[in-house]
Amino acid sequence: MIRFKQICQWIKYSTSFLYCLAFMACQSSSQSVLKSPDGKIVLTYKLDAKGRLWYQLRKNDTLVLDSSRLGVLLSQTKFDDKLQVTFDSAYHGISDNYVMYNAKRKQNHYAANGLVLGLQNKEGQHCRIIFQLANDGLAFRYYFPNIKALTKVEKELTTYHLPTGSKAWLQPMAVAKTGWEHTNPSYEEHYEQEIPVGTAEKTGAGWIYPSLFKSGNNWLLITESALDSQYCATHLAGQSPNGVYQVAFPDSREEIVNDGILPRSDKAFYSPWRIVTVGNLATIIESTLGTDLAPPAMDTDSSFIKPGKASWSWINSKDDFITYDEQKRYIDFAANMKWQYCLIDVNWDTKIGYEKIAELSAYASRKGVGLILWYNSAGDWNTVKYTPKDKLLTHTDRQQEFKRLKEMGIKGIKVDFFGGDGQSVIRYYQEILEDAASYQLLVNFHGATLPRGWARTYPHLMTTEAVRGFEMVTFGQADADKEATHATMLPFTRNAFDPMDFTPMNLYKIQSSVQRKTSSAFELATSVLFLSGIQHYAESPEGMKHVSEDVQDFLRALPNSWDDVKFIDGYPGKYVIIARKSGDNWYIAGINGETQEKQLALNLSFIDGKQGALFTDGNGSELITHQTITATNKLPISMKGNGGFVMKF
Repeated sequence: MIRFKQICQWIKYSTSFLYCLAFMACQSSSQSVLKSPDGKIVLTYKLDAKGRLWYQLRKNDTLVLDSSRLGVLLSQTKFDDKLQVTFDSAYHGISDNYVMYNAKRKQNHYAANGLVLGLQNKEGQHCRIIFQLANDGLAFRYYFPNIKALTKVEKELTTYHLPTGSKAWLQPMAVAKTGWEHTNPSYEEHYEQEIPVGTAEKTGAGWIYPSLFKSGNNWLLITESALDSQYCATHLAGQSPNGVYQVAFPDSREEIVNDGILPRSDKAFYSPWRIVTVGNLATIIESTLGTDLAPPAMDTDSSFIKPGKASWSWINSKDDFITYDEQKRYIDFAANMKWQYCLIDVNWDTKIGYEKIAELSAYASRKGVGLILWYNSAGDWNTVKYTPKDKLLTHTDRQQEFKRLKEMGIKGIKVDFFGGDGQSVIRYYQEILEDAASYQLLVNFHGATLPRGWARTYPHLMTTEAVRGFEMVTFGQADADKEATHATMLPFTRNAFDPMDFTPMNLYKIQSSVQRKTSSAFELATSVLFLSGIQHYAESPEGMKHVSEDVQDFLRALPNSWDDVKFIDGYPGKYVIIARKSGDNWYIAGINGETQEKQLALNLSFIDGKQGALFTDGNGSELITHQTITATNKLPISMKGNGGFVMKF
């Protein structure tokens, strides 16, 4: 018999265990099958003749993951072969409810069944694997209970074996310390779409999460969650022979102050959760597995955590206009649009100065606008010259700077240019988050890693870039040409679980030689499609003057957070239509990622008969028409090439 107290110890940080005490039933058995609560997803595991551990995953009796490897190599011992199963304990009725204000749904519910698998290697050392299976997918993690001395995880043997004929939608990992000022990787590449599984990543750096696959009629989204400062972030290896994708650790250069790449601990510890969302495209869009498995919100006063929207001068006028007068103008812009924040970007400390920033903060406060200030995270691990720099490197530095910001009335910080995914960098992220919470500062990470569920654990983490965002569109025509197809990938991948600082919605035109290829209605739709705790908009005060008053009023009233989400239609890289609910209102937004016009019939039976407003493309890329519309179960809608629409009911 496996004692309940033991199970709780094994599953520390699995938040569901805080809620299932009353009805959890565990017993030791030889059971090798775990089913989701609805019985449609089935996990099986087995040891082969060499004592190696494998698992398979099926949905509705269809194989979605073929035999895939489990195992870990530690510096002190190995769990690779000659393994023995010491116990196999199933438990049911996992249940968790939580609230998020910077995600696709405010009230969230997680339900799953679980299995704890005890393993012993040939040296008599122990490891446990914890599986949890929900109706929308699988989560599993490793636990090492008997660590007494400093131990490193040298390699994970974890694989995901996609069946023959499967397709993949994947973003390459940038080679470490390449790119502008050696700031890669920052998760800012273009996706390779609908490629055969097994296609090699060209640089060898690998593929980032979330990784999207189609196996038969099922879609899978692979990622990780509950990444803490003892572990490093991982990705999928660049080589995937026969569709076998292996979990890979960061490049040896992805560290700060020579302080470590690999996971390490001198006491019992867990790996992050490995997550496989399984179902149709509606499952991918509506699932919250990436935050369901994250640790609950840290214990802090949450009264300062307020989602909203922000004006931002840099996206239009870049470095030369970080001036007092220009920032005052953007504060006025935010106030006029009833947006809650204004972001002041690079070199504000030298071009404006702390004293004048304090004046701007007071001025903004009188207007009902809070200021967010940019920081360079970088120490000696990159060569970026922008300032303020080296203000956040130590706990003492951060305390001093954050105290000053709080006294100035600053509401948040944007921290840019991190050093990769190594364990030391992950620790640095989380130290910034912990200290920022102490001084009630909101956080935006830029030039950063995928946050992997952190926005649940650190609810003041309002957003993170980790995407090839709109700033890239302003830099060059090649990115502008790809914006539409790139944007239609993001709700299925990068923005599936974590808030994303894409900085969307340029409604008039780009303030450079670059010609935007998307329509204004497409851009308006991204204000609903893309999720960010603070949405920084890529429009200027001058550009907004070219936008009709009814569109401006729509943006003034747009919700700052969402109660629910519903997938309507779409296909990754081609088009996407999503409904989001706030209070009694439904907002439905669609974008066309292709150049050909699309004629669609939308199933809006969930609001059948309700009247609403439709904003769609007019005669010209800068024109948006406003019409009255009635929801039906087959509502006809036209989307021009690279166009879009928004409805409000």
